[in-house]
Amino acid sequence: MKAHAPTNLRPALWVLAGIVTTLAACAGAPPKEEVALGRAAVERATGPAAAEAPDDVARAREKIARANEAMARKDYGEARRLAQEAEADARLAEARARANRSEEALVQVRESLRLLQQRTAEAPATAAR
Repeated sequence: MKAHAPTNLRPALWVLAGIVTTLAACAGAPPKEEVALGRAAVERATGPAAAEAPDDVARAREKIARANEAMARKDYGEARRLAQEAEADARLAEARARANRSEEALVQVRESLRLLQQRTAEAPATAAR
């Protein structure tokens, strides 16, 4: 006796089959664009971010190297995943570097404001003499 899917499930099964086919096709194609984007992001992050977020940059470099190795093995799914992670790590490094610079600028502005308030408070005392 053959088991058949209920009639109301057949459209869902066709959709599922289409999704699986699409994913298989994507996994089979070399992720050249993703690797290129990951590599470019890592190169951008090796500037100022390398000094300010060295762990993130190192992680991004390691992942893009592993993505290149996966490409050579034709493990395109792994290469795509690693390239995307490398890009994310590189962007995180850049964001942390920007945050560090912003924090440093904020500290300087606060110090300038403190000095200005101090001088302003001293000015009336000097003028009264």
